[in-house]
Amino acid sequence: MPGNRAQPCRTRAKDTGPPRTGADEKATLRGFLDQLRNSIADKVADAPEPQVRTSGVPSGTSLLGLLKHLACVERFYFLGEDVDEWPATLRPSAQDTIDSVLADYRKTVERANQVIDACPDLTLPSPRPPRRGPTPSMRWVLVHMIEETGRHAGHADILREQIDGSTGR
Repeated sequence: MPGNRAQPCRTRAKDTGPPRTGADEKATLRGFLDQLRNSIADKVADAPEPQVRTSGVPSGTSLLGLLKHLACVERFYFLGEDVDEWPATLRPSAQDTIDSVLADYRKTVERANQVIDACPDLTLPSPRPPRRGPTPSMRWVLVHMIEETGRHAGHADILREQIDGSTGR
């Protein structure tokens, strides 16, 4: 496994967490999603090369790959962009850098938040590309993205700790 297990455990700064007084359901859901988005982006932002793109688990998952994947998931659900091959979204290319993947993720999140903010009713369909079955509501997409981002943020926690012992959000 990559990483130096002999290194002392370094604790990262704690974040402020999601808002506790969301004005409404949409603000609360977006607050939780934004907190998770920031958490995973922070795990990648100061990770060392080449470890950020090196898998720490047999599946081949890397920190940089997780963030690249989440940008694709955000574009699929919030921006209506289709994805040809989901497994490929987890594999950073040789040209991908920490800065380029972070910039893409942050720009994608900014655009996704514009779509969320413009949605007047969470029961309305999301803008995802047509697939079999009904298009999910914006509420479903927000809850799904909280689950998806949270699950991958947990993966990122483990991968980052393997790299340099860094823990926390």
